[in-house]
Amino acid sequence: MDVEATEGGSAPAGEPVRVRRALISVSDKTGVVDFARGLSDMGIELLSTGGTAKSIREAGIDVTDVAVFTGQEEILGGRVKTLHPRLHAALLAKRDNPEHMETLEREGIEPIDLVCVNLYPFSQTVARPGVTEDEAVENIDIGGPTMIRAAAKNHRSVAVVVRPEAYDAVLAELEGSSGISEETRHWLANEAWAEIARYDAAISRWFGLRYEAFPQHWVFAYEKFLDLSYGENPHQKAALYVESGARSHVLARMAKLHGKALSFNNVLDLDAATKLLAEFSEPAAVIVKHNNPCGAAIAEDISVAYENALACDPMSAFGGVIALNRPVDKELAERLHENFIEVLIAPAFEDDALEVLTQKEAIRILHNTEEPAPEPRERDLKRVRGGLLVQTPDLVEESRDSMEVPTAAQPDDTVWRDLDFAWRVCKHVRSNAIVVAEGGATLGIGAGQMSRVDSVRIAIDKAREARGEEASALLAGSAVASDAFFPFPDGPQIAMDAGSRAFIQPGGSKRDSEVVAACDAAEAAMVMTRRRHFRH
Repeated sequence: MDVEATEGGSAPAGEPVRVRRALISVSDKTGVVDFARGLSDMGIELLSTGGTAKSIREAGIDVTDVAVFTGQEEILGGRVKTLHPRLHAALLAKRDNPEHMETLEREGIEPIDLVCVNLYPFSQTVARPGVTEDEAVENIDIGGPTMIRAAAKNHRSVAVVVRPEAYDAVLAELEGSSGISEETRHWLANEAWAEIARYDAAISRWFGLRYEAFPQHWVFAYEKFLDLSYGENPHQKAALYVESGARSHVLARMAKLHGKALSFNNVLDLDAATKLLAEFSEPAAVIVKHNNPCGAAIAEDISVAYENALACDPMSAFGGVIALNRPVDKELAERLHENFIEVLIAPAFEDDALEVLTQKEAIRILHNTEEPAPEPRERDLKRVRGGLLVQTPDLVEESRDSMEVPTAAQPDDTVWRDLDFAWRVCKHVRSNAIVVAEGGATLGIGAGQMSRVDSVRIAIDKAREARGEEASALLAGSAVASDAFFPFPDGPQIAMDAGSRAFIQPGGSKRDSEVVAACDAAEAAMVMTRRRHFRH
């Protein structure tokens, strides 16, 4: 049989595909009626199924049911409707293969040149609280992925469209040329394979994590969310990819109101800042630099919280990321405007506050509509060469009742508040981590040292450097948090010599008794949480 004489026409590699017949079957019907109308207006025959066919027909557009095309009605309540050899032969036949085309002619099968399919909303279904296993399983698409795979495999002859965002571009190309180009078909097929991988990964992840904390296979799919201005260094390129099907991600529910494009380091610091900010319900300000907080505070007023956070280490705050959990008014904006800020995020900005802040072109101003709740089933991932380290997130809730006070001195309510504040901040500081706090504000932070004693020294020195003559008075009676146990009394002793009189730490050292004795000698209180919070 002459290939060019067949209705589908020939489609050797490199030539456009002329679309005579299209199959449309979608779960997400966004824009599908307009897409169908555009195809129909060009004389393209439409095939469809179920609800999609109903929507197209109700819009006054001619459409043929797939059951008519295959000669087989849907069965098993719609579970089987597109799994038919006639349909898949129409998709998989190679137009430049005479044997394939002769088979289609002999069987009376008309080729399908375009497939528009998107899948049952599995990820959205399992993201709903309280979803049952039956609901999840019924939202696993079978026919859709099979059609997508068939069309994508045969992309030299068939165009496959899986995203509504592509409808306008496909229609424009069909209107402006004799068909869909090889380049476009390849791009569409790549999108299709990525969609199948994303979909299968979501199903695998749901099944695996439903029964095991660490399943045998760890399958993930990510899609690009944002191109970043550069990587950790200007010579490195970077992009942010978000996990397909995740309930939230670092930039979810955020809108950029002003400023330059975000960089790799901006996103890292923004993630660290918002995670620490989420520890507090009262007005709070957090300043992060190089993935470590260099100042944090809570207060009755957000302006006071910001001033207290900034006072901890104003030099390090230069060029930092600032996160606030209350709206920004003009007065606070004027104070913020005095400093060099890489990224500023808050739940709202008054109009006159934005007028002040946007005077600087570079500052990135973000508005977050809400803080997403932590997801216990999420896992922390750290990339290592050739693999991943995977762990459950550090989301444990702690209270005084679960802690022990082995010292003679017992913290009163005021001291407990400072200990609790310092402990919350300490969880978000790179280990070895030391946080010195007083009055709901950090006085000094020692981060990322190989020696815990050095971290204590740095925290105390930071407080003295930033506070000057006030340091001694502020350090007197201050609270100190340590993310892991003090192996010797030397760390607490340095802080007590500076005036600190309360400590919170996990405990568990062989020399706990010596550390407690040193505190008793100075009449200082020590709380042992029995839980460590390393952050490497």
